[in-house]
Amino acid sequence: MATPDQLRQILETVRTIALVGASEKPHRDSHTVMAFLQGRGYRVIPVNPRLAGGTLLGERVYPNITSIPDKIDMVDLFLASHRVGAVVDEALRRSDAGVIWMQIGVIDEDAAARAESAGRQVVMDRCPKQEIPRLGVPLATN
Repeated sequence: MATPDQLRQILETVRTIALVGASEKPHRDSHTVMAFLQGRGYRVIPVNPRLAGGTLLGERVYPNITSIPDKIDMVDLFLASHRVGAVVDEALRRSDAGVIWMQIGVIDEDAAARAESAGRQVVMDRCPKQEIPRLGVPLATN
């Protein structure tokens, strides 16, 4: 379990986030969190195979993490817990995705252990949209 100091350090150093499970529907949590994070200065790259090739909130949508050509610092997972393992394994094939963040209700202890064994930071069952104001994280700057 990440401490408040660890969460703050992650949120203060991450700049580019791949958001897996991004939705085009404004009422969905993944959409509102993406918009919130963009408003806080993060670059958020949406990942959703159904929307791949289109744009969402001004960013091109990719079908999976490995197809993103740009550097990413964090993978934020809006997925059912049983789907997390395969996506975490995909993220581990990238050398740049140093943080795996699983949203509220998204829990996969085995995937978290694999990521931590590979030297990645893992946050589980939390939301950056809630943590940023709670921890007083300043706007992200590039």
